[in-house]
Parts: sequence; C-alpha cells; structure tokens
Amino acid sequence: MTTTNPEAAATGRSVLVTGGNRGIGRAIAEAFLAQGDRVAVTSRSGDAPDGAFAVACELTDPTSVEEAYAAVEAHQGPVEVLVANAGVTRDTLLLRMSEDDWGAVLDTNLSGSYRLAKRASKSMLRLRRGRIIFVSSVVALLGSPGQVNYAASKAGLIGMARSIARELGGRGITANVVAPGYVETDMTAGLPEEQKQAYQRQIPLQRFASPAEIAGAVTWLASEQAGYVTGAVIPIDGGLGMGH
Repeated sequence: MTTTNPEAAATGRSVLVTGGNRGIGRAIAEAFLAQGDRVAVTSRSGDAPDGAFAVACELTDPTSVEEAYAAVEAHQGPVEVLVANAGVTRDTLLLRMSEDDWGAVLDTNLSGSYRLAKRASKSMLRLRRGRIIFVSSVVALLGSPGQVNYAASKAGLIGMARSIARELGGRGITANVVAPGYVETDMTAGLPEEQKQAYQRQIPLQRFASPAEIAGAVTWLASEQAGYVTGAVIPIDGGLGMGH
C-alpha cells in the first residue's frame, strides 16, 4: 500500500500479529486476513494461518525483533497495524517466585512489546498513520494470586499504550489495549470441569469468550471507525472486571 493518506482504506494494509499461530493470536490474524489485509505472524513453531506470512521472532532479543521486522517489510511493506499479542506465563506464589520467573515474563510480555512498538513506530511516523494494539488481560486490573509477574507485565502495557498515544497521536498513530478475561483456548479446555464452572460463576455472562470475540475488538480498533479512539482499554471479559 503506497498511499500516505491517514484516512486510507481499511483493507489491504500490512498487519503484524505476534503469537499468531494459535489461540487468540490466530483468531486475530484470521480476522484481518478475512477482510483482505496482508498479515504476518510471529511464532516459535513456524506455524501460521493459511494466507499469512510466518516469521520467527524471539521477543527477548532485540536483534531477532529487528530481523523479523525486516523480513515482514520485505514481504508486505511497512507495518501499518501492530498487534502485540505474544506472551508467556510462569505462575507461582510470590514467595516462591524466582528472579528468573519474574524476569522471563516481564522481558517477553512487557519489554518484548516495547521492542515491537518502538520498531513499528519508525515506519508509522513516516506514513503518518498507524495502529498499535496491545493484548493485555483482565488480570492486569484485578490481580490474580500466583500471577504477580504476569499481572505486572500486562498492567505495564496500559501505561505504555497511553504514553505512546500521547507521544504519537499528532502523527495519526493510535495506541490501545484490549483486556480479555477467560477465553476458550487449549489452556482453558484442559481445566477440570468443576474449575471451569467455578470461574464461570464469577462472570456475569456465565461463559468464557470465544477467540473470535477478542479478534472482533482488535479489528475494530484497527479500523477507520476507531480512528478517534486512542489510549483506551477495552475489557472483553463478560463483565468480570466491570470495566476496571
């Protein structure tokens, strides 16, 4: 796409989704593909949805992030929509949490997203348009026992997005956050039935989200209709967090 018009058409853009090989990330990638965008996904396995460009990327390694971006740009042009979705967990109680447990989660989830956003902003500034969307979690706002590291990393995305929104808004770049609650993924599918029911009782809508529902919010934030939305946190949690 060669136009530099900030009101450029919503389709045909260059989109990068990290962790786009499975779960929420895959649903997001597939939603962008369905509307005609050119989509690249990062993964460690090399797997990708049909029609997407797969690229290896280790988010804890700045060189790997740079190489992944170079590959994506060579394949489909400057990234116009970045969805920072990839993340890891190392759950354990605070007193048992090691320095490595803490550092690995923060370096991937928070610092990795910083590296992605910093690299994406270079081309977005030249284009004078762009969408940066971070995938956080309801845990960022509610907290969760055994997830001090994960909650801190996901809460950090909110401050980062709002700071980016203030820095880059004048150049037509928005930065927003989606905060999913419990989602139907391989991880939740493996939970014991009684545990799933206990979780669902806490949710006003009494069910888990589908990955497609998360993808719908992400594609909306990347659309022209959301052009005046920036610095926002969109909860997709069935009412679990009540907007907090």
